[in-house]
Amino acid sequence: MTASTRLTDRKRSAILAAAAEQFRIHGYENASVDGIAALAEVSKRTVYNHFPSKETLFAETILQMFESSAGMLELSYRRDLSLREQLEELMRQKMRSLADRDFLDLARVAIGEAIHAPERTLPILARLGELEEGVTRWIRAAQDDGRLRPGDPAFAATLLQGQVKTFAFWPQIAMGAAPLAQVEQERVIDAAVSMFLSYFAVDAD
Repeated sequence: MTASTRLTDRKRSAILAAAAEQFRIHGYENASVDGIAALAEVSKRTVYNHFPSKETLFAETILQMFESSAGMLELSYRRDLSLREQLEELMRQKMRSLADRDFLDLARVAIGEAIHAPERTLPILARLGELEEGVTRWIRAAQDDGRLRPGDPAFAATLLQGQVKTFAFWPQIAMGAAPLAQVEQERVIDAAVSMFLSYFAVDAD
């Protein structure tokens, strides 16, 4: 990698970081490219060299934040451990990713834009769904090993994660609720995993 390429990458990262802060604070409509450029300490022209429009920059900011969050959900399936033990750890990782304040603030902006400007935001949210793969991969591996019922692993992952999001994402997004205390997190995880296994597990685990 050349020095020029490294500088270009640093500028792009600085722009995305500045954009995330501006969108979180001001929302999409009120965030300005001038403000993003000033915060990133680059010219407005440099911003547009990397991102042809504010809309494109918004999409890339949301995707980068989500990829960082989704990247936390990495747990390789192990046949020597119980399904419950592994699923509980996966859901703890999910809880940690959903508790990130910056992620929640930016998610709130994205969801608000989906209501006010669906033509701009729904394609972004569709891409986000494609990225949420960590739990799906784990379920697919457990199915291949014969320990979970066969079926659509994405459907099963959505059911499992949906129970967690009901308590640890949507109240924080929609009502500004505080993140769950540790004891409440464990209570939600235990219930979600128990319900999941009662339906999908081939044998009691």
